[in-house]
Amino acid sequence: MDNPAARSVVLIHSPLVGPLTWRAVARSLEAEGRTAVVPDLTAAVANGPPYEPALRAAVAAAVEHAAPGKPLVLVGHSAAGPLLPGIADRIGATVRGVVYVDSVLPHPGESWFDRAPDELAAHVRALAEDGVLPPWHEWFEPGAVDELLRDPELRREFVAEVPRLPLTYFEERRSGSGWVGPSAYLLLSDVYRDEAARAGALGMPVLERLGHHLAMLTEPEVVGAALQRLLGMPADG
Repeated sequence: MDNPAARSVVLIHSPLVGPLTWRAVARSLEAEGRTAVVPDLTAAVANGPPYEPALRAAVAAAVEHAAPGKPLVLVGHSAAGPLLPGIADRIGATVRGVVYVDSVLPHPGESWFDRAPDELAAHVRALAEDGVLPPWHEWFEPGAVDELLRDPELRREFVAEVPRLPLTYFEERRSGSGWVGPSAYLLLSDVYRDEAARAGALGMPVLERLGHHLAMLTEPEVVGAALQRLLGMPADG
């Protein structure tokens, strides 16, 4: 059996934002002796639907380059969470567990719009022009992201990576694949408290480190330490 402390960590950003989301946490984990892989998914939806296979392939390619054959734990933030079962299927037996971070849990057969509150779904649809949405940070009231990312340079770097996604991405139903291996949940904001409760009801270890949804960018050591704690739990679950 492999040593849980030696498992590589694949830090998967939401397709709505960019890989900068996880890079500081990756450095924190690497300082503790972990191998951390941060795939870049920003180009994976460029060729149109179906999107999920392209996202899976982008993660698998990053893993093959940086940690071929090594035991892995997949960590998905926000909209990356529902993708984790399919990514685990694509990578195969080296995946030892998954961790959902401030994320909706997998919803096979349903789209993002199916899971979103009606008010949010209507708001997002109204934002689209010619079937394409503005960048994620422009979905909200002016200054909302500024409140989360107060450092101007960090905010500039974050915003520069945020893609414009087509409505068809949010209409695509997640695959029917299901992960039955060890799982855990890290809660960063109250927005996802119901999902964390659902994870706990399903028997997952749940760890709470309340800050905000993008705490990986502003408190990477805190988030990294929380992941270090959780990474040993899935194998025992």
